[in-house]
Amino acid sequence: MTAERCTVFVLPGLGLDARSAQPLQAELDDRFRVIAVELPGQGSAPDAPEGSVAAQVDAALAVIREAADGGPWMLCGHSMGGKIAAAVAARIRDGEPEIFGLLGAVLLAPSPPSPEPMPAEKRRQMLSWVAEGGISESDAQTFVDDNVGGGLPPERQRETVDAVARMSPLAWRRWLEEGSVEDITASVGTLDLPCRVLAGGEDEALGADAQPDLLADVYPRARFIALAGAGHLLLQERPGEVAAAITELWEEIAEHSVRVPAEWGTLLASPRVSARVRSTLARRALPDDPAYRPRVLSSEQLDLLRAVAARVVPQPPGGSIDLAARVDADLAAGGGDGWRPAGALPDDEAYRAGLDQLARVWPEGAEERDGVLREVIAGTAIPGITADADDLRRWFQDVRVDLVREWLCHPASLARVGYDGFATGAEEVSFAGYLALGAGLRDGWEPSDLGAVVDGTEGAS
Repeated sequence: MTAERCTVFVLPGLGLDARSAQPLQAELDDRFRVIAVELPGQGSAPDAPEGSVAAQVDAALAVIREAADGGPWMLCGHSMGGKIAAAVAARIRDGEPEIFGLLGAVLLAPSPPSPEPMPAEKRRQMLSWVAEGGISESDAQTFVDDNVGGGLPPERQRETVDAVARMSPLAWRRWLEEGSVEDITASVGTLDLPCRVLAGGEDEALGADAQPDLLADVYPRARFIALAGAGHLLLQERPGEVAAAITELWEEIAEHSVRVPAEWGTLLASPRVSARVRSTLARRALPDDPAYRPRVLSSEQLDLLRAVAARVVPQPPGGSIDLAARVDADLAAGGGDGWRPAGALPDDEAYRAGLDQLARVWPEGAEERDGVLREVIAGTAIPGITADADDLRRWFQDVRVDLVREWLCHPASLARVGYDGFATGAEEVSFAGYLALGAGLRDGWEPSDLGAVVDGTEGAS
């Protein structure tokens, strides 16, 4: 997955337009497609009908929906755009918009889902700039000067001041009076995304010292990065460091996830898939956390289960699914198939006991490990293991089922085995089932790797 292209949707901060992403784009290599979203009232975008955060989110989602290509993408939200990014990510998580493929976020001095901690005097000053119309060049210059830790290159300074001066005074006022103080924490909740949060050391309200308290509960997988000497306008001040954070995060994502083919991503984003199913598969497609801490197993037991998983369910090249961590998380959540043999230990206790027994005889080599597992499967008594061989055999049946289930429920695995039945349950299409039934045949809506299109089904829906 390392060579896979990734789209980065940039949500600019207050007063900034699509040009604010140009310095970032110049720093990123050709793995990244950068699309700057013009939020309502900024750049060439018209004002929204009303001023809530939801209106800005709707506008951002419309751009993302139009530009998404079925492949993976990330959000990069700056300041005001950071709050919009959180709401966008929450909507994607919940499956509501017909969009798929969000895998991570890089946030730059983001406004939090809670009310932004802007000093009252600063808010009054900024509102005074639009009291009689648009923002003057002088006030725009003040805004830029107040928000950088050091000077900008002359051309970038002019472009930034011009963008601020061109912003709709209505949109400016709406953000300061409504959007920035709106509390959307309940709807955003917790976002289990790989995330980097960059903030400047010279940015007072939304700087490096403030961000962990504002966002740690929202993004439990966030890594907070302080940029010494930087102010608030990080896309203009530190595009190289922002690009480095995006690149590092993308490489981490690629290492700890498995690619969903673009055609399958497009299908998942289609009206044929219900919001509930899309939400479930979007969560399953998220990269695993390389810093995952087990909640039921010990660290040693989790490492052993990973080694077992590697023998039971070989991973495809170019990525991986941390099946063992997903089993542990499922055990912690009380998951499972609900069936236990009479007298058997509960799932969590059985896993701990079974792995402890297996650890007694676990060898180093792959072939030797396969030999041990075959003996466990056969119910053979193994010297060094004190548990009843038949009990261990039954436990390992459950382990194999759990590991394979975790693998198969991932959307990349569904694509690999050619199962698209998740796209036949939507309620708002005229016919959500299949027309073509036969080996090597497919309906027109199905991914092309499933066979030949049957005549007359190309436009089926």
